[in-house]
Amino acid sequence: MTARRAKASLSREALELIAQRFRALADPTRLALLQAMFEAERTVQDLSAITGASQANTSKHLALLLEQGLVGRRRDGLFTRYRIADPTLERLCRLVCGSLAERHESVRSHLAS
Repeated sequence: MTARRAKASLSREALELIAQRFRALADPTRLALLQAMFEAERTVQDLSAITGASQANTSKHLALLLEQGLVGRRRDGLFTRYRIADPTLERLCRLVCGSLAERHESVRSHLAS
C-alpha cells in the first residue's frame, strides 16, 4: 500500500477484504496449522497431533482458512488432505518473522546499553 500512495486509495471494500485476511491469520492455532502445512499436505488427524489441538478445534480453524482461500483440500479415500492454497503465505510469514527478529534485537540492544 505505501509504495503505491500516488495511486488512488483502496476502496472500503478492498480494505475490508484485507482486514479479513489479517483476522484469519491473527490466531496462534491457525498459524501453527499453516506452519505444519508449509512442510507437507496434512490430514486433520495429522494437524491435530502436530498442534495439540482437538480434531474439532482443528476442523473449525481449517474451515475458516478454507473460506478465506488460504488453504485448499482434497479427498483421499477416507481422509481429507489440506494444503497451502495461497503461495504468498510463506513469504508473508518470513517477512513478519524477520521484522519481529529485527525489532527484538533492536530492543535488546537498547536494554543492554
